[in-house]
This record gives sequence, structure tokens and C-alpha cells, in this order.
Amino acid sequence: MEFFDSHSHYNDEKFDEDRDEIIIKTKEEGITKWICAGYDINSSKLSVKIAEKYPFIYSICGISPNDVPEKIEEIEGMIKDIEQLIQNDKNNRIVAIGEIGLDYYWNKENKEIQQEIFKKQIDLANKYNIPIVIHTREAVMDTIEILKNNNVNKRGIFHCCPLNRELVKEALKMDYYISFAGPITFKNSKNAKEIVEMVPLNRILIETDSPYLSPEPQRGIRNDSRKVKFVAEKIAEFKEITLEEVAKQTYKNALEVFNKISKK
Repeated sequence: MEFFDSHSHYNDEKFDEDRDEIIIKTKEEGITKWICAGYDINSSKLSVKIAEKYPFIYSICGISPNDVPEKIEEIEGMIKDIEQLIQNDKNNRIVAIGEIGLDYYWNKENKEIQQEIFKKQIDLANKYNIPIVIHTREAVMDTIEILKNNNVNKRGIFHCCPLNRELVKEALKMDYYISFAGPITFKNSKNAKEIVEMVPLNRILIETDSPYLSPEPQRGIRNDSRKVKFVAEKIAEFKEITLEEVAKQTYKNALEVFNKISKK
């Protein structure tokens, strides 16, 4: 059985002491491919470096809403930095722009800057014909509005998708994939089953968002891609299908959305 972790952060400092060891152990335990996600310039550079070292890891690069510049005039420089990474990527290790989007939970004072850099990165994804990976938190309506008013050629993924009915409904209408992470396993996720049941299996991805959001029964400890199996198990439980069905279909879905990845 193979698993594809569609979103992780092995570029995070929490992996600095044992990054290579964990990556090797993860591969040995049946996690066949996974994505290392950037969230600012430095983390995007490191995600590419990790993907260059390990052929089963792929990179996404971008500026997250929690890492936007202080001034709107600084956006163009950041976009150029991300574009430079794409232009230097001779081995097709960068497979999407992300994570990008809106976050009004942590940042309520810079909505204009968040929205502007989100739109600019959508343009960048369109320029290079790759999908986007979206982070949205307490910004559902603005996120949907931007996506409806700014064409995204290759669509993409709502990563660690909030368990919000309206968001999921609209995302599916717009032909996006929904990626579920540890929160669907949490005991206090009251509507997790309902939300998972809303999403057809052929639109679901699984992820860890490691080192964060470790799923039950290992909540509270550092997460890594091996624990994506717990997310898959919960989806299988909710949909009353086998773990193998979830693993097989979510793996196929990941290869479809990240279509630069070799299917071998």
C-alpha cells in the first residue's frame, strides 16, 4: 500500500536535528511520495533543496498570508524571488505555487496586502501552468471571491481544508481538490464526518502539515509524514470503505493535481 502526503514542512526548524533520518524512516514505512511546502523565500529555497536531494519529495514555493511583506510596494520583489526559483528549477522539482492564500485569524490589519500577493501568485502559477495550494483561515468569503474573480488555469488544492460547509461546497463547484489533515481525527472536530462525506473520494487528498497538527492517537507530539496513515484511516471510517481504497485513490488524485510528478 502506497501513501502520498500532499503537504508537509520538512523545511521547518523542528526537523533541523534529524531531518535526513526522519525522511529515510518515512520512505521505509510506505510513504512513497510527499510534498515539502514553502511559506516564505527561505523556506521555499530549502524545500527545493530537499526535493533536489530526495527524488520522492517534491517542492511547492510561495509566500503564505502569514509571511507577507509589511508594505504593498515590497510584493513585486518577493514575487520575483519566487519566480527566480521556478526559472532555476531545471529538474522539475517545483510542482505548484504554495502555500498561498488569506489568514485573518493571525493577521487582520493587512488584508489588502494579503489579497494582493495572493492574486499576484495566482498570476505566477498561471504563467508557469502549475496549480496553487491554498491556505485559508477565517477568510472564507474573501478567498472564494478572489478565486471566482481571478482565473486559475490549473486549479489546485485547499490544503488542511477548514471544516466549513460553504467553503467545501464552493471549492468543489470550482473544481478544486480538498486536502484533509490531522484535525479530522480530533475528538472535538464535531462536523468532520459530515464534511468528509461531502467530498467525493476522487477529489480528496491526504496530508500531515507536519511537524504540526499530529493526528489522534498521537496528538501533541511532532508530526511527520508517516502519520498520514491515521488521516487515511479516519476517511476510510467515515466513508465506510477500506484503507486501501483511500490510499489508492488519494495517491492517484495527488498525481493528477501535481501533474509534473512522474507517475512511476
